[in-house]
Amino acid sequence: MTTHEVFNQVPPLAGYDAADDPALLDGLEREGVGWATAELHELGRLGGSEQAIEYGRLANEHPPVLRTHDRYGHRIDEVEFHPAWHELMRTAVTYGLHAAPWADDRPGAHVARAAKFYTWRPDAGHGCPISMTYAAVPALRHNPELAARYEPLLTAATYDFGLRSPLAKQGLLAGMSMTEKQGGSDVRANTTTARLEPDGTYRLVGHKWFTSAPMCDVFLTLAQAPGGLTCFLVPRVLPDGTRNPMRLMRLKDKLGNRSNASSEVEYEHAVAWRVGDEGRGVHTIIDMVNLTRLDCVIGAAAGMRQGVITAAHHVTHRQAFGRYLVDQPLMRNVLADLAVESEAATVLMMRLAGATDRSARGDAGETAFKRLALAVGKYWVCKRWPAHAAEALECLGGNGYVEESGMPRLFRESPLNSIWEGSGNVAALDVLRALAREPQVMEAFQAEVSAAAGTDARLDAAVRQVQADLSDPADLELRARRVVERLALVLQGSLLVRHGHPAVADAFCASRLAGDHGHAYGTLPAGVDFAAIISRATPKVG
Repeated sequence: MTTHEVFNQVPPLAGYDAADDPALLDGLEREGVGWATAELHELGRLGGSEQAIEYGRLANEHPPVLRTHDRYGHRIDEVEFHPAWHELMRTAVTYGLHAAPWADDRPGAHVARAAKFYTWRPDAGHGCPISMTYAAVPALRHNPELAARYEPLLTAATYDFGLRSPLAKQGLLAGMSMTEKQGGSDVRANTTTARLEPDGTYRLVGHKWFTSAPMCDVFLTLAQAPGGLTCFLVPRVLPDGTRNPMRLMRLKDKLGNRSNASSEVEYEHAVAWRVGDEGRGVHTIIDMVNLTRLDCVIGAAAGMRQGVITAAHHVTHRQAFGRYLVDQPLMRNVLADLAVESEAATVLMMRLAGATDRSARGDAGETAFKRLALAVGKYWVCKRWPAHAAEALECLGGNGYVEESGMPRLFRESPLNSIWEGSGNVAALDVLRALAREPQVMEAFQAEVSAAAGTDARLDAAVRQVQADLSDPADLELRARRVVERLALVLQGSLLVRHGHPAVADAFCASRLAGDHGHAYGTLPAGVDFAAIISRATPKVG
C-alpha cells in the first residue's frame, strides 16, 4: 500500500515569458516604443526561466554579510554577496535597466527601460542599486564637470563589482545616503557637516541612518555646508586608490528586500565633491527622488503582476470540491479583481514612464503632468500592493504560506515601495503642495483625465467628485489621503477607458468609481466579463 502519492499539485511556474503581459505590451506600442519589444521578450524569457527564479531564491536565502575588518584587523568595510546576486545584477546592467536611457537619444528610451525594469523581477532587492543608478544621473548633472567624468561609466552596460577607484572601472553603480535617525524623511534636519578644503573638496563628518546599497561605487549624500544643506558626491575609493573613510557600521535586518544590503554609515572626514550650489541640496536631489519614486510605482505594479499570475497559474491547475479552482465563481471573482488592480497599476506606470521620457526631452506640459501624477501614483499604487499580495497569496491557500512558493517573499516586499522615498503621508502632502504652488500641474492633470470625458458616466461622476473635493479648502490636509486616492482612481479610470481592454475598464469603473465593490478583493459585481479578464492574467508556460 502506498502512503505518499503526489497528485493534485501545481507544476512550477517557470519557463514562461515575463514580458507576455497585454497591458505592458499595449503600453509599449502606445508610447511608440515598439523597437524595444524584441529585447523585452528576450529579457522576459530570461526572467521567467527556472535559472533566474533560482537566482532570486538563492540571493534571498543567502543575504549579504558585512565584513568590517580583515583577519589581521585592518578596516575593510566590505559587503559579501552570494554569486546569484551578481548574476542578477549582471543581467540588469547588461540590459540597461540602470542608467542606460541617459545615453540613448531615441524617443521612448525611458519607457523601454521602465518596461524592462517591470519585467526583470526574479528578485526585487537587486533593483535598489539599479534604480538609484538610474536616478543619480540628472542630479549629478548639476555639476557638469563631475557628470562628464562619471556619467559615461554610470551608463555603461558593464557590471564591474569590486572596490577600486571609480574612474579605473568599466562601469559604476550609484547609491544614495540621505536619511538620519533624528530626521527620517525630514532631510532638512540632517546634522552631518561638510567642511570646505583649500583644494575645493569637502570633508564630511556624521552618521547616516539608512544608506541604500553600500557596496555601490559612488553615493549622493546630503550634508550641512556653510551655506546650508547641500548635495555631495562621495566615492568609496579615492582617485589614488585609498579607501574613503566611509565606515559601514552595520547592515539593517529588514522585513523584506533581504537580498539587498542597507546600512548605517559614518563619515569620518570623508572626501566629497559638491553637486549643485551650497544650500540647494533638496533642489539638487529632487530629480533623483522623483525617478526613484517612479521606480517605486514600477516595482509595485510588477509585484502585483507577479502575484496575480502566480495565483492564476495555481488556480488553473489545482482542484477542490470536484472542480478546478479557476472554474469556481467566487475564485473567479477574486482572481479577476486582482487582475483589474494589476492592469490599472500597469497602465498608470506606463503613462508615467512616457511622461518621464518626454519631460527629460523638455516637454513642459508633460513635466507639469508628471509633477502631480507621479506623486499621486506613488501614493496609490504602492499603497495598494500589500493587500493585493496578501490576497494573491491566499489564492494558494496553505501552499502560499510556505517559503517554497515564493509568495511570502513577495508579501514581505510589498510594504517597502510605499515607505521608500516618502511614506503615504509624505506623498499625499506632496500632492497638496504641488496643487497649492503650481497651478499648471492641475491643468495638465485635468487635460489628461478629460480626454476620456463622455465615454463612461461613472468616470464622469467621479471626476466631478474630485473637482468638488478640491474646491473645498476646509480640512484639506486632514482629507489629503481621500483626495489623492480619488485623483489616482480617476486617472487610472481615464487611462483604462481610453487604452485598456473593455472588460477591464468596465470592471474598474463599476467597482472602483461607481462604488459597487466591497472592502476586500473578490467583490466585483455581477455582469463583469470574468473570462476575458482572467485570460489576460494567466501565464503561458512551456
